[in-house]
Amino acid sequence: MPMRTLAVADDPLFLAHRSKNPHPERPERLQAAREGLTRALAGGTDALNLDPTDATEEQLARVHGAAYLAELGQRAGQWGHLDADTYHAPDSVAAARRAAGASVAVVDALIDSRADAGLCLVRPPRHHARPNSAMGFCLLNNIAVAAAHARMRGMQRVAIVDFDVHHGNGTQEMFYADPSVLFVSLHQFPFYPGTGSANELGKGEGTGYTVNVPLSAGANDAVYQAAFDQIVLPIVEQYAPDMLLVSAGFDAHERDPLASMQVSSATYGAMLSALRGVLPERAQSKVGLFLEGGYDLRALTDSLQSALAGLAQDQAFPASPGELNRKLDPKHVRELEVCRAFQRRHFLL
Repeated sequence: MPMRTLAVADDPLFLAHRSKNPHPERPERLQAAREGLTRALAGGTDALNLDPTDATEEQLARVHGAAYLAELGQRAGQWGHLDADTYHAPDSVAAARRAAGASVAVVDALIDSRADAGLCLVRPPRHHARPNSAMGFCLLNNIAVAAAHARMRGMQRVAIVDFDVHHGNGTQEMFYADPSVLFVSLHQFPFYPGTGSANELGKGEGTGYTVNVPLSAGANDAVYQAAFDQIVLPIVEQYAPDMLLVSAGFDAHERDPLASMQVSSATYGAMLSALRGVLPERAQSKVGLFLEGGYDLRALTDSLQSALAGLAQDQAFPASPGELNRKLDPKHVRELEVCRAFQRRHFLL
């Protein structure tokens, strides 16, 4: 199913989240992502430009605690830090609430069949934000807000795939005991935030619905392809979600200054194409991308363009199956086997 219409959620307010001092999470990132979108749309996809409003207290309270939301409200209009890494400017809380609302708007557009894919070009980012605290540049966990909203709108099974180079600890925590949300994360390990071991599988009824693929530094296109072929794609296909949400961080890119992975821009397109290809037909028009990390501006532009192209058309991984084995470092082979061993308790791999 080709992507004909892309629902896009963006807002001038997202540029107002700006540190007083040099910081990797800067407004220029959003401008680089917008350039990637412009290039992707030149391929013929129509854009449905949404007009997001702020998320409601009810929408935020599905994943965040009341005391934390009240603290954010008290910090509105001020400069400060919520932790050592996470700053807030006078308009940051307003931007975060608008970003969460944008996530809800994309979900609604997909469920209401106004578009067959969605993109949230939002700042500040989201996946480290925990139920009761900010963390790692993130104030509110917008993809979690989106998943909870999708469940409220009747989606029985929601899959979240997070390929940001950092583990999405906040998202994992919010759905750790929830079988209605599958959380899959590929990430550099050990690395910030220190979570995301292969043996973190969920708890209670959610056991088996958290899938972590921790990879050591230096993982390249072939490693990510093998992870997708051996773990991610079979699990997503067996889970058969009604909707797929993607934490689209592009900081595993070979050019990124904050991490140590070796992924090319082309592989992001292949990952999105492959993910869409294993979804049940009902979910192939319900795929939403949510901007996460990515701190080299050129890599961010190129990678987002590639990811959107992958949603629009079939796009193969750079390595052929025959080349794959020759490109895998033995340490990464062992890491993937450890992950498969844990996941075989719950999925056929």
